[in-house]
Amino acid sequence: MDLEKRPREGSEARVDLHKRPARPAVRREPQPPAQREPQAPEGCLAVAIRIPVRIIVLVLVVPVRMVWDALVVTGRFLNDALLRPLGRALLWLGRAVFVWPFVALWRYVVVPVGQALGWLGNVLVVVPLVWFYRSVLTPVGHAIAWVARGFGAALGWTYAYLLTPVGHALLWVLKGFGAVLAALGIGVWTVVSWLAKYLVVVPAVWLYTWVLAPVGRAVAWCGKGLVWLVNAAVTGVGMALYWIARILLVLPALALWRWALTPVGRVLAVIGREVRDALGHAWRIAGHISLTVGRFLGRLFRWIFVEPVRWVYRSVLTPVGHVVRDTVLRPAADAARAVRRATRHAVAAARESVRQARADFRRMLFGEPHRPRLADRGEPSGREARTLGSSTTALTKD
Repeated sequence: MDLEKRPREGSEARVDLHKRPARPAVRREPQPPAQREPQAPEGCLAVAIRIPVRIIVLVLVVPVRMVWDALVVTGRFLNDALLRPLGRALLWLGRAVFVWPFVALWRYVVVPVGQALGWLGNVLVVVPLVWFYRSVLTPVGHAIAWVARGFGAALGWTYAYLLTPVGHALLWVLKGFGAVLAALGIGVWTVVSWLAKYLVVVPAVWLYTWVLAPVGRAVAWCGKGLVWLVNAAVTGVGMALYWIARILLVLPALALWRWALTPVGRVLAVIGREVRDALGHAWRIAGHISLTVGRFLGRLFRWIFVEPVRWVYRSVLTPVGHVVRDTVLRPAADAARAVRRATRHAVAAARESVRQARADFRRMLFGEPHRPRLADRGEPSGREARTLGSSTTALTKD
């Protein structure tokens, strides 16, 4: 037993030499299990509603899911087999009809015409305008600037030596006249303010202090009393209306909400939740059922149609095609190839005959064509230069 195990261990050792050294295992800390949220306890109403609702929903959802899966498969097949190639063809047609003509028009018509128009505009407009600016406008502008500088110097001399002294004199006269007017104004303002103080302000203060203020306080006290009475009346009426509305409207509505609508809403919420869960559960189950039915139909289609067609193609059509190819198509192709080769040779021979006849006719009418005589450079030409088939060379030949 030990002798039988040793070669195996040696081979395993030789094999292990070619393997990469294993990486050291990384120790991972155990993760705590995920804590699930505690589910709320379900009542007997939810348990009693769940089973029949799920059965009814499953019966209603299975045909819908099967129709949906069939539509999805049909849509994918149509997309892969019809819509995508049609879209590519329409895209290529759109490019061929709309994009490529405009690109060619832009590249071979608009761009050369634009370049030609740009060159003409440069020659007919830009160059003359540059010449006019340099030869006409620039000298005229320099002359106008020289005249403007002279006129500015004259204006500066007039301002400095004529207008400035006159302005200073007028300013001194206006300052004296302003001082006189200021003195008169101060006096008039003092008299007017004294008269206004003793004729208007003092009587007005006395009237406000001894007449208007007491009358205003009395009116304010009466108004406060009237407001308090109105406020008390409004408060009493409001409290009465509040309690009437609370007893006649709020309490019945609250009782209806608490003892009728809330229980009904809870029941409807339970039913709705169960219907929603049943729909999701039934949709998933219907998906599995639809997948199983689809696979069964696919296998049935494969067994009924695909496999017989494949067997017919492999067992009948392929041998018949090989026989037809070997007995009919290949000999026909060889014969067509031989006929094409013979036709090509015949056409070449006829073309050569026509060329020779044309040359003979031209020679008979016009004679031999004049060939230019080459200058003798002392070098052998033609067959004399070839020494492959003789024992002599061009250097030893007489």
